[in-house]
Amino acid sequence: MAQTVNITDLSLQQLEGLKSQLDQEVEFLSSSIAQLKVVQTKYVEAKDCLSVLHKSNEGKQILVPLTSSMYVPGTLCDVSNVLIDVGTGYYVDKPADDAKDFFKRKIEFLTKQIEKIQPALQEKHAMKQAVIEMMSIRLQQLSVAQAGTSKA
Repeated sequence: MAQTVNITDLSLQQLEGLKSQLDQEVEFLSSSIAQLKVVQTKYVEAKDCLSVLHKSNEGKQILVPLTSSMYVPGTLCDVSNVLIDVGTGYYVDKPADDAKDFFKRKIEFLTKQIEKIQPALQEKHAMKQAVIEMMSIRLQQLSVAQAGTSKA
């Protein structure tokens, strides 16, 4: 269970530690959102690619990617079924319409996950900003205290 801490009660060193922790949490959440968006984009592209699978394209020549920069010529022979990578090395043969539904569900799921993480990221940003402001106040207090002791 999370413990509530009043940042006005923390020393400058404790504030620096808290800021460092918040930096790590912000980085982790930002990275998580970025990774989810990359996967979401791949599903959107896959869903969009299904739109070229119609009867008029059957038998046409295509380039089949072997790597991201190497292709071999091929012929589009079956436009009604596709092979979908469902993760961890498993592939499923599905009709094109079922594949569209699959990609749509995956896109919606990832959108919901991103929407769940976004508020936590915003909260961590706000907390980090509050800590930075308190650190600035502490530094000002220290400089005033040092100026006062040097005059005495």
